[in-house]
Amino acid sequence: MTPPSAARTPDDAGGAGGDARSGAKGSLTPRGRDFPRWYQEVVARAELADNGPVRGTMVIRPWGYEIWERLQAAIDERIKAAGAHNAYFPLFIPEAFMRLEAEHVEGFDPELWVVTHGGGKQLEEPVVVRPTSETVINHFFAKWVQSHRDLPLLINQWSNVVRWELRPRLFLRTTEFLWQEGHTAHADEAGARAYALQILTDVYQETMEEVAAIPVLVGHKTARERFAGAVRTWTCESMMGDGKALQMGTSHELGQNFARAFGIQYADTSGALRYVWQTSWGASTRLIGALIMAHGDDYGLRLPPALAPVEVVVLVVRDDEDAHRAAAQIADDLRRSGRRVHLDARTDSGFGRRSVDWELKGVPVRVEVGPRELAEGHVTLVTRHLRSKDAVGIGALADTVATVLSRVGRDLHQEALAFRIDRTAEAAGLAEAKEIGASGFARVPWAEIGEQGEAELAGSALSVRCLQHGDGGLASAQDPDSSLIAVVGRAY
Repeated sequence: MTPPSAARTPDDAGGAGGDARSGAKGSLTPRGRDFPRWYQEVVARAELADNGPVRGTMVIRPWGYEIWERLQAAIDERIKAAGAHNAYFPLFIPEAFMRLEAEHVEGFDPELWVVTHGGGKQLEEPVVVRPTSETVINHFFAKWVQSHRDLPLLINQWSNVVRWELRPRLFLRTTEFLWQEGHTAHADEAGARAYALQILTDVYQETMEEVAAIPVLVGHKTARERFAGAVRTWTCESMMGDGKALQMGTSHELGQNFARAFGIQYADTSGALRYVWQTSWGASTRLIGALIMAHGDDYGLRLPPALAPVEVVVLVVRDDEDAHRAAAQIADDLRRSGRRVHLDARTDSGFGRRSVDWELKGVPVRVEVGPRELAEGHVTLVTRHLRSKDAVGIGALADTVATVLSRVGRDLHQEALAFRIDRTAEAAGLAEAKEIGASGFARVPWAEIGEQGEAELAGSALSVRCLQHGDGGLASAQDPDSSLIAVVGRAY
């Protein structure tokens, strides 16, 4: 196994508002020397986000927000293909709603933000700023669901949520973050389970693997780790560049817990009243943190083309009339071929500085246009994820760019997968799982851990990330615990 990297968390390095330009001019702290500081420097210098004026909040800058918009579009397209429709529900939730489902309120109580005053007066009833929307949405589901003909009811919303965070980390854990949350009601348990798994694989896993190029493990959570109020939580887990796990997205089977609490019933074909079976599921701006930590290198971001705000940046090397004219023509030609292109003709700024900045931002391809290269009939093409430079004839440039862009996502995925495989090992029992899990993933029979062993892992800052079949596939609800494999690791 690869030797472990620094074990500090991003908090130990300070916020992105700190000294983001430590080290040599134009350089980042190497990932292997101090991964948390490297992460904070990338967030700041790639102009992804900044700390907000209230502790734990963040300002997502245009480059970071455009990445989020592309992630959002990819997820939204798949959610709609799964039959769900977007809606919007209030930011404020009556505090009484949060008390209706006991396990749910117990799970969220420490994270709630409660408003007690409005309009200069104390409110008669405090309101909660939504930490998630199960309660308010189920209040309306109880009004909307009357008959079996109303089912399945498949709703999604894109919104912000607010939770108290003791140790905020930009994109990873913030007081306020952006996300989507889906909520559904079904006539039977089998339909709800099938839909929860459809979201897990067809929406989340597909987006993460095919769009973000991040390999994920899929499985279900232990009782200790599952969502408050759920009967089962399914999860996508990925390994970051320091060997730690990141929970990327979750899909929950809620059983009939919320249906009973909120009185969500339907009349079946015989007229008998029955409680619905439900799901909820969500993914957030945490995915941007995953992109940084899974694909970034010592020079900054490395973005898959599907999520890059700019696929190709065309740089004029120095102030020259022919170079300016050729660069503008190249940019126009690439745009007409369907590429997202930015022309950087700021020759009043140093070429080296501009190159470093675009490298930090992770643009997949740079085309450098200078008078000397033009005289020889070519330009320089820089492939970001490989940091390779090639002389390419202008006539062949569009095809070459297309070829390069077609391989970036695949290469990034394969590299991240190879890293995860290298950092994953089989463990016979708890002691070995602790040792391996400190710097990677340990696969250990769940029967060798159990609830008592899981509590012991927590004392070592380790957790069971998910439970799977022995072959790495999804375990079914009927699988006995003795047949399950636990994936153990440290997590963000």
